[in-house]
Amino acid sequence: MPLLKVIVASTRPGRMGRNIGDWFAQHAVEHGGFTVEIVDLAEVGLPFLDEPEHPATGIYRHQHSKDWSATIGEADAFAFVMPEYNYAFSAPLKNAIDFLYHEWRYKPVGFVSYGGMSGGLRAVQMMKQVVTTLRMVPAGDAVTIFTRRQLDADGRLIVDDDLSASATGMLNELGRLTQAMSAMRSAV
Repeated sequence: MPLLKVIVASTRPGRMGRNIGDWFAQHAVEHGGFTVEIVDLAEVGLPFLDEPEHPATGIYRHQHSKDWSATIGEADAFAFVMPEYNYAFSAPLKNAIDFLYHEWRYKPVGFVSYGGMSGGLRAVQMMKQVVTTLRMVPAGDAVTIFTRRQLDADGRLIVDDDLSASATGMLNELGRLTQAMSAMRSAV
């Protein structure tokens, strides 16, 4: 079964991203199309990019980079659980992406975005430019969470039929993309 890594992109104290990531990961397990692992960037704790060699060389001097390479390299697909900060994606997510190059190639990525007025859609649009440069393929279906409407008074996610259906639709598309792109990865 293909391995889906659910990457929680916010590292800010008091963040809601981990709760959203936990919900999505559980939904993905119940979906049954993937083996699912959560990768929380707050727990990974990558420093600001500190490798002297360009990531395209694959030469990593620091153990944290080697560990990150192994974590991303073993995945078949990704789901980025990402907030929108000031109309953009978070710095820790961009930093985590920039550490590597080949490990991302020819893998599909879905987006579970959240934010106030836009539900994180502006950040997703910016992130699509980044991931396609790495030869990743973004899923067209996505999960968009409008935090002002989809969180209760205690900050818990309100999961309704529409939110569940969007997660299932994205997972279905990620499954198809993962299968199609596996041939591309094996040819590299």
